[in-house]
Amino acid sequence: GIPFLAGTDTPPGVAVFPGFSLHQELQRFVAAGFTPLEALQTATLNPAKFLGMQDRLGSIEKGKLADLVLLDANPLEDIRNTHKIAGMVVNGRYLSRSDLDNMLAGVEKAATAK
Repeated sequence: GIPFLAGTDTPPGVAVFPGFSLHQELQRFVAAGFTPLEALQTATLNPAKFLGMQDRLGSIEKGKLADLVLLDANPLEDIRNTHKIAGMVVNGRYLSRSDLDNMLAGVEKAATAK
């Protein structure tokens, strides 16, 4: 089949913020008939393959680069579980839920500033 990639080509200035809209996009892939695994692969493995970087990115394997989203529930059971973020590992640094909430408050403030 044809590989699908998650993402948007929304122009700057439109209220679509990277990351936030991805949750909805994954849900729409599932609503369109993708399995939750196939939907997740549109944002992980498929882009790595498209960019020719699957040897370094796109899946969790020894020796690969990995920023990880840690969830409280399994997205393979319900894709909406991608919203249940417990923490993240970014560039080898753990970010707790509290750390993420503080960062989100800053993003919200910037998004609503005029």
